[in-house]
Amino acid sequence: MVILPVPVQTLYAELVEQLVALDARRSMGHAPGAFVTKRLKRGTYYYFQYSEPGGTTRQAYIGPRSPALDALVGRYATERDALRADRRSVEALCAALRAGGATTTDARSARVLGALAEAGVFKLGAAVVGTHAFLVLGNVLGVRWTGAASRTEDVDIAAERSLEVAVPELRADVPSVLDSLGMGFLPVPGFSARAPSTSFRVRGKPLRVDLVTPARGSATAPVTIPRLNAAAAPLHFLDYLLEDLQPAAVIDGGGILVNVPHAARFAVHKLLVAQDRPLAFQAKSRKDVAQAAHVLRALDELRPGDVALAVTNAIDRGKGWRAALRRGTAMLERADAHAASILTRGLPAAR
Repeated sequence: MVILPVPVQTLYAELVEQLVALDARRSMGHAPGAFVTKRLKRGTYYYFQYSEPGGTTRQAYIGPRSPALDALVGRYATERDALRADRRSVEALCAALRAGGATTTDARSARVLGALAEAGVFKLGAAVVGTHAFLVLGNVLGVRWTGAASRTEDVDIAAERSLEVAVPELRADVPSVLDSLGMGFLPVPGFSARAPSTSFRVRGKPLRVDLVTPARGSATAPVTIPRLNAAAAPLHFLDYLLEDLQPAAVIDGGGILVNVPHAARFAVHKLLVAQDRPLAFQAKSRKDVAQAAHVLRALDELRPGDVALAVTNAIDRGKGWRAALRRGTAMLERADAHAASILTRGLPAAR
């Protein structure tokens, strides 16, 4: 772990603020494309021309040219100019962050996350979890992780099965978004031929998108999330993670606004998940424990009070949670005794 210079930490906070502000004032200017006119026998007509993520050009009919539509087109041009200036500012911040040592996301994963963000997945309340969340949390905390615990091409997206948002009609068709990227995403068949897929993978490449949702009881069947037009795999303890989210920025050539869990809950959840994995997935368990250790060590230096709050919240959920956390803590003790002491300091009930 390397602590980033304070100016770099400040730049990252500014990037998140700018992305949140841009998202809050989303307007017609954010629509990618341009108005074009066609002269036909009966007059001149407006169309909106745009490119899908895979590169296919489409045209949507708007209507016959009129003073009202002329004004709309003029407003669009003005807002596009303002948007270009805002995006140049975001790109400059990202360039400075890359130069300053902030963690960036690989181009293919960033392309997927950008398309999901543009489709409204994170506006609906979904969150990035897994290793990509770990990478983003490094920038949130002002540190750069070291070691293999930060390597992945899996994009893990978590969402509640019932997404309640202020805009009732908001939808994000995840399978269509992935298909439109033209990257070759295919649904991964489940264990049952009747079960819907919860994962999408690019054939011959490690890039994969997994959808997960909090488990309810002992049910293991995929859960349909209508607002995403997709199914998600139920995961134990995930509700604890999704209760406390924060906006954050993925850094690539530009910035992508996403939701991620708060760091302390991320670390505790990693231990809960690690002890719950079957023997065939012990490599993933070791990675879970390593990421938890990294985050706990960073929090001990930067925000130690967060750990106690996150652990207390977990152990207050009952005997099953306390037992799971004890098992996860035992795994952490074998891998990193110092990180385990940070977790349990002053909280003997968690052991």
